[in-house]
Amino acid sequence: MGTVTAAVTHEGEPAAGGRPGRPLIVTEDEDLLDDLLRLCAAAGAKAEVHHGVPEPRGSWEAAPLVLVGDDAARRVRGAARRRGVVLVGRDQDDSGVWKRAVEIGADHVLMLPDGEQWLVDRIADVTEGVGRPALTVGVIGGRGGAGASTLACALAVTSAREGLRTLLVDADPLGGGLDVLLGGESAEGLRWPAFAASRGRVGGGALEESLPRLHSLRVLSWDRGDRIAVPPQAVRAVLAAARRRGGTVVVDLPRRLDDGVAEVLSQLDLGVLVVPAELRAVAAAGRVASAVGMVLRDLRVAVRGPYAPGLDDREVARLLGLPLVGEVPVESALQRPRGSDSPPGAAVRGPLARFCKEFWERALAEAGAA
Repeated sequence: MGTVTAAVTHEGEPAAGGRPGRPLIVTEDEDLLDDLLRLCAAAGAKAEVHHGVPEPRGSWEAAPLVLVGDDAARRVRGAARRRGVVLVGRDQDDSGVWKRAVEIGADHVLMLPDGEQWLVDRIADVTEGVGRPALTVGVIGGRGGAGASTLACALAVTSAREGLRTLLVDADPLGGGLDVLLGGESAEGLRWPAFAASRGRVGGGALEESLPRLHSLRVLSWDRGDRIAVPPQAVRAVLAAARRRGGTVVVDLPRRLDDGVAEVLSQLDLGVLVVPAELRAVAAAGRVASAVGMVLRDLRVAVRGPYAPGLDDREVARLLGLPLVGEVPVESALQRPRGSDSPPGAAVRGPLARFCKEFWERALAEAGAA
């Protein structure tokens, strides 16, 4: 197989403005143009098309990415130098393409069709304005009824209240639906089964806009249909898109480990294991931690009272051999009925909301220092 892409070192200035926008395509080759427009569409982007350097040249300087067909290299030779220029051709054996790339100040030389996936990813990155990926936290119960879903919701509600772009993901198809817990089971928007056929790249902006918006956050939950799983490739594509949007992603995890859950675990920054302070729960949580720890490196424990004799939060953490997040407060939010209008963590001055706020302050500080 020939070269897909290669970097070209040059001196130049960054694109003006630095803001996401429409990629610019410069070519008169109709077949190449059709291919580039198809790849832009696959990345969820609309392109501006010119046969040469646009007049006036504002769009040349402001476009987040410029795709120059090899046929147009001579026509753009005098354009202002900038970053984000890709020279696109088809002839793998044309050694002259490197000289033309240097002449126009291109960052990369790309050959189709081999470089299609790279180009789709690059277009999606620049049009979405990719920055720091979302801090992604998974919450899992050490045993059934531990309160993991409630804590996951409270963490997401708190994150959104702090002004962060927040996505709450329900990774447990048998859990009854986090949209129900948030009182939004009838809210308009897509659920997991709609993404079952997703492969490759999912646009982060399109994903965000397609999901139900509840309590200032986006929620990806399950519908009431018969589907109880989506392919691992779809899970990977959806979560990668969510992470590219930045902010925070909170995932409510099931206690079983299958290929789809393994995909989720591989994209988490940290996991929180919620464990009631009783010996049987600690024993069950140990098995969960052992399975999850095969994929997730950073797993911590949050302990829920009331405490059995001889146990406290530090002792539970010691028995499990995990770092301690803290004690999850017991308040009415933990026993609220599903479908309540007031979601877990909504009471700003309540103990659960304070716990979640302190959690995010620590976690975000750690992420910033990493």
